[in-house]
Amino acid sequence: MKNAVRGEFIRLFSTRLPVWAIVAAVLSGAGLTGVLGLVGPENASPPMPGLDTPQGVAIAVGLTGLLLFVPALFGTIAVTGEYRHKTIGTTFLAVPRRGAVLGAKLFVYSVFGLFYGLLMALSSALALWSVTAVRGIELGASAGDLATILSRVALAAAIYTLLGVGIGALVRSQLVAVGIVLGYFYFLEPVLMILPGLNTLYPFMPGGATAALTDFTFLSDTVSGEMSLGATTLLTPMLGALVLVTYAAVASAAAIVAPLRRDLV
Repeated sequence: MKNAVRGEFIRLFSTRLPVWAIVAAVLSGAGLTGVLGLVGPENASPPMPGLDTPQGVAIAVGLTGLLLFVPALFGTIAVTGEYRHKTIGTTFLAVPRRGAVLGAKLFVYSVFGLFYGLLMALSSALALWSVTAVRGIELGASAGDLATILSRVALAAAIYTLLGVGIGALVRSQLVAVGIVLGYFYFLEPVLMILPGLNTLYPFMPGGATAALTDFTFLSDTVSGEMSLGATTLLTPMLGALVLVTYAAVASAAAIVAPLRRDLV
């Protein structure tokens, strides 16, 4: 197992994926939070609480959760890339126990996803402190409260990466797998938020569970108000974390079982 894990780390860092991940994490964290902070959440449409309030800080950080499909894409591309470039057969020949190979992939990419999430969170925090200093306002959250919210975002990023690995292992076709990830986050979840009746499912989907985990209610509240729907009640942060962990467990099981039960081609 140690050799399989070492091999996966070597394989990961022999690609450009870590570089792209660093760029994406900084842009997702500092870029989104920084632009919002400079413009001023209170000047947005609809207006949001300012960064000098706890609610404004929670919204600014929670918005980064809307970009968690990016680490999911990284997980998907990492797995489907082996099938696309026909290197998966060599991998299984080097470590004949497929379960060990797939377990190593899950471990490595959960670490990779957590690193992505921590970098995104740190970038977001630096952006918040920078823009509040430039604008001459006091950040409306203590360092401890901010660290709590950001650590939850980092945890969600690790789980989303595992979701991407599971989708990649199930689908194998890179184009189809990427289409599924983008289609889900850009189409299915937004539809679930606006359709009467179906919007009750949103709290149990990955996006809704992430919003609960990070205490980001602004989006669901705004959609409910604009569409004249009944208020969507999110889960508690603890239950949101449990739902996400369940998704990660299912994705991990799929990533291990699916390749064991079929040929490589």
